[in-house]
Amino acid sequence: MTVDTPTIALIGVPTDIGAGHRGASMGPEALRVAGIADALRSHGLDVLDYGNLQGPVNPWQAPSQGYRHLPEVAEWNRLTMEAVSASLARGELPIVLGGDHCLGIGSITAVARHCRDTGKKLRILWLDAHADFNTSQVTPSGNIHGMPVACLCGLGPDELTQLGGSKPAIQPEEIRQIGIRSVDIGEKRLVHRYGLDIYDMRYIDEVGMKRSLEEALEGLDENTHLHVSFDVDFLDPSIAPGVGTTVLGGPNYREAQLVMEMIADTGRLGSLDIVELNPAFDEHNKTGVLAVDLVESLFGKSTLMRID
Repeated sequence: MTVDTPTIALIGVPTDIGAGHRGASMGPEALRVAGIADALRSHGLDVLDYGNLQGPVNPWQAPSQGYRHLPEVAEWNRLTMEAVSASLARGELPIVLGGDHCLGIGSITAVARHCRDTGKKLRILWLDAHADFNTSQVTPSGNIHGMPVACLCGLGPDELTQLGGSKPAIQPEEIRQIGIRSVDIGEKRLVHRYGLDIYDMRYIDEVGMKRSLEEALEGLDENTHLHVSFDVDFLDPSIAPGVGTTVLGGPNYREAQLVMEMIADTGRLGSLDIVELNPAFDEHNKTGVLAVDLVESLFGKSTLMRID
């Protein structure tokens, strides 16, 4: 990281409103219990914890017209967008402690608007087992945590696609997806139609994680704002069981560390989401502790024995 790293702002968003399982609402506290604030402070960073946002409870209802809990999802994302926007306006580096991945709509909408207002280029790294490019027409479940990338690219209900006042919030070429290994059939067609840049596990197995990340990070410069959306199910469930949607065959510990260290090496990280940590499925907060360990690497902790 660069020497002028801004103050870190922790923003808890305790909801599982967009998910198919209950429990991600406990994610922010699991990350706090795992020591995220002190871990970042140990690397010389200033950290402010703004506590948790307060939004609607999860009504746990069946989908309506292809969406589960759309009004509540929209409200949680509005709150997230406003909190992230305020943090960026204060010159901070916001870290959203989720919560399920539908929250990426509000968080990235805020970051994209900040980039437009400040003349910065936006690059998003979406670390996930899933492409999250479903729509109400192709979703098998209606769960909106499987739709945030589509919504950000302008596909979805107005309540989400126009959250920040303009549609689409981002262009497909601004996002790179890493670790994908579970894509629904209809979703796959949309992904190809919109030309998303995806580094799935087949590609990573063939060329290696280092080359994959080099390609995903290509073109970053000092005018780039890099946003990382870190879904904990990006990781292989053998090391990260605490998620509601485990998919075998994900990155192992060393590969995940390399991802985080290479991102840190760019010095361009400007905002971060940590989502889908579900303590109800975890083993003594094993996944929360691992997530904090990896986030430390995002901010400069290195396992290398070299002196820079």
